[in-house]
Amino acid sequence: MRDEQPDALPQKDMLGESLITEQMNPRTMNLDERPIIEILRLMNEEDQRVAHAVEKELHQIAAAVEAIVERLRNGGRLFYVGSGTSGRLGVLDAVECPPTFGTPPELVEAIIAGGPEACWRAVEGAEDDARAGAEAIDARGVTVRDAVVGLTASGRTPFTLAALERARRLGALTIAIACTPRPAIAQFADISITPVVGPEVIAGSTRLKAGTAEKMVLNMLSTTVMIQLGYTYGNMMSNLQLGSEKLRRRARAILRAQFHLSEEEAARLLDEAGGDLKAALVMRATGTGLAEARRALTATQCSVKRAIERLRHHRS
Repeated sequence: MRDEQPDALPQKDMLGESLITEQMNPRTMNLDERPIIEILRLMNEEDQRVAHAVEKELHQIAAAVEAIVERLRNGGRLFYVGSGTSGRLGVLDAVECPPTFGTPPELVEAIIAGGPEACWRAVEGAEDDARAGAEAIDARGVTVRDAVVGLTASGRTPFTLAALERARRLGALTIAIACTPRPAIAQFADISITPVVGPEVIAGSTRLKAGTAEKMVLNMLSTTVMIQLGYTYGNMMSNLQLGSEKLRRRARAILRAQFHLSEEEAARLLDEAGGDLKAALVMRATGTGLAEARRALTATQCSVKRAIERLRHHRS
């Protein structure tokens, strides 16, 4: 990587902004005159900076995970709020939770400036509507039990700031994710996560490094929260909802790998469990029937590991 260059040009950017997300990158000057392979190499080098920026925020991310888990264990919900790229990344992470972890769709939700249409078409001006941000929080019925994550690369998007401010007034846990140091949104956040990735390859195009950093943080938040809530078993997706043949194959593969079963044995076990992978894992690990496995899962908030431990403890 070419670290001999400064992270950003010292002057203000083209729009008169001093935000690092808007500054011009001295490492990518004259980008339109470079060979294709050189452009790709520069992009790759810039992307390598993202993981290091996120690494510096691990303690803040851990604090956010712990706080979110506490809310969700007490019946709360997790909301992502953002506009543009940040909003779409929040939508992506939220909609991936049910198929990956088998969560109910209302457990993790997303709010995007401009509404659902903004997921596939830019809604210009929506990010500037602060009133709409606050109203969106009210419309979802956010309460003190919930957690709200505000995503804004610049750290100052009016829609997102107003949403987080409103959530905080309602007593919800508030978390800010921004890619600038000391972002404005931090004033409304209980926990701030700020991976500073520096200026983009194309000045101001925060769908690039900033978007990658936000996606990495969201991956960490949702995945680790679900692990803590018991939606996985080891490094496997134990709470799959078998709505497609692909997911049924994946469930059989998990049973085969975990218990060294043949394809036929795995299919038979899954059938005996009524297509419930969690129950199948508990049944096979403890030698119990379906009813007993389901009772143990209910008693342990659907944690496969804790259900197995509970049954083994009762038998010892």
